[in-house]
Amino acid sequence: MRIARFTTGEDPRFGIVEGEPGGAEQIAVIAGDPLYAAIQFTGERVPLEDARLLAPVIPRSKVVGIGRNYAAHAAELGNDVPAEPLAFLKPNTSVIGPGDPIQLPPQSAEVHYEGELAVVIGRICRDVPRERVGEVVLGYTVANDVTARDLQKQDGQWWRAKGFDTFCPLGPYLVTGVDPGDLRVVTRRDGEVVQDGRTSSMIFDVPALVAWVSSAMTLLPGDVILTGTPEGVGPIVEGQRIEVEIEGIGTLSNPVVRRR
Repeated sequence: MRIARFTTGEDPRFGIVEGEPGGAEQIAVIAGDPLYAAIQFTGERVPLEDARLLAPVIPRSKVVGIGRNYAAHAAELGNDVPAEPLAFLKPNTSVIGPGDPIQLPPQSAEVHYEGELAVVIGRICRDVPRERVGEVVLGYTVANDVTARDLQKQDGQWWRAKGFDTFCPLGPYLVTGVDPGDLRVVTRRDGEVVQDGRTSSMIFDVPALVAWVSSAMTLLPGDVILTGTPEGVGPIVEGQRIEVEIEGIGTLSNPVVRRR
């Protein structure tokens, strides 16, 4: 099931996307927020082409990022593989949706893309055992963990490098019923493939990450866990477009602009 958060010019609404990708897709509008209520259809349908897709979820409290979760990515930046997950936080103010511009801040001269799978939490949880992680995950979406690489190195800790406004594109859909164990993750910069990996190459898989993060902090409905990026990260400049595609979920596309 593909859950969309969208607008046709008024307040954001939610709906289920029906039809085959690339065809005459429609959004079957639902009442309320599927994070907090059972899905109830209103009977209204909106052609997908008439809707503007938004980030499928705005985290109520936090985005938890996981660093160096692919060995080849850790190696390309000259880092060791961590013995346990390496976590950081991104504020919910960094979240944007499909088509929204990534804004390059004046403080940084080296901003990178990082395409990755994102886990969306569906219920309040803490100390979740690995074998019960499926009970607390609502679904998955596509993420771009945009990073000011020079500030990441300069600051030593990552709140600024990872947390600028627009540095967490999410979308296009929140998809349920996906097995995250072996999905292809492809990032394109102006149409050229720059990352091509599989989630099966993660050092810590999704159940391990949710169990580990929830052992330290309570997770709330709508919280997002970014699962790390494959090798091939690189810089972005004004005028480019970054696309992150994950099989079974969709393609997240964002232009790059300079913040004025």
